[in-house]
Amino acid sequence: MSNLTIFKQQDKSVSTIQREKSDFAKSLASTSTTRRIQANINGTFKRLVNGEQLGNAIRGEVNIIVINALPKVSRTYYEQSYDPTKEATLPDCWSNQGDKPEAAASNRQSDSCVSCPQNIKGSGDNGGRACRFQRRISVLVEGDTSGDIYQFNVPAKSLFGKGEGNVHPFESYIKFLNGNGESLDNVVTNASFDLNADTMQLVFTPLRNTTDAEYALVKEAQKRPESRSYTMLTVAQTDGVRALPPAAIAAPKPAPVVVASDEPDDEEDVPAPVKRPGKKAAAPIEGKNILADAVEVWGKGGK
Repeated sequence: MSNLTIFKQQDKSVSTIQREKSDFAKSLASTSTTRRIQANINGTFKRLVNGEQLGNAIRGEVNIIVINALPKVSRTYYEQSYDPTKEATLPDCWSNQGDKPEAAASNRQSDSCVSCPQNIKGSGDNGGRACRFQRRISVLVEGDTSGDIYQFNVPAKSLFGKGEGNVHPFESYIKFLNGNGESLDNVVTNASFDLNADTMQLVFTPLRNTTDAEYALVKEAQKRPESRSYTMLTVAQTDGVRALPPAAIAAPKPAPVVVASDEPDDEEDVPAPVKRPGKKAAAPIEGKNILADAVEVWGKGGK
């Protein structure tokens, strides 16, 4: 119990034995509080609680335990290009499982992600897909004995590709652990910025198995609703964004030009995009261990 007196009147006959917070109270707390670990382009990680920074940012790397993730990579599509001067809006279309648009999407692009024209390489900028891959995971922070769950958004460019040794992009990291008989939620994972990348990319490395105390925190955290909700693209709830996107343009879009893409091709678990039959597409264009200190710093951020 807190040493702070919050009651106007407290009967002396009330038991002073510390009682655990009830499941009911936990369920209310989980719906009113959102926690996130944010990776920033300046190479730092921040803990955010209801959008407010908690403690100091840490640079370079952070140790986490992944407690939940969706079976498939999610997808999001925005009709308009990102403009930091304008109000953030919900995506026009998105899919949690990467198979079909969610019912809440206001501007669905197709009945199926596989046949969607926004899922073709060349439909977006720089030869990529207009509909972007996305992965949100639920994590615990190493050294945080409160068991608080955080949402962690894995950047799109940190999902696919080949690993080297025990250092991998996230999807390859999952396969690496599975191939070595390890469970993702029984491993302390180091998430760090790839210093050799030209853009912000993260890589993931297994540090060790969880201790008995950490494993108990994991099992308890996995029972809480935010363990799953943080993995979902319920955008308004987790991002605080409520504005709807602009209405879709009525005129049909021209067929995308399929060109070489800088997106990795290691997408074995993601269905290959299929063009709809009909109008022939244009021809392709040729050519062209701070870790301990980090945990200590974060530990002072409100714990």
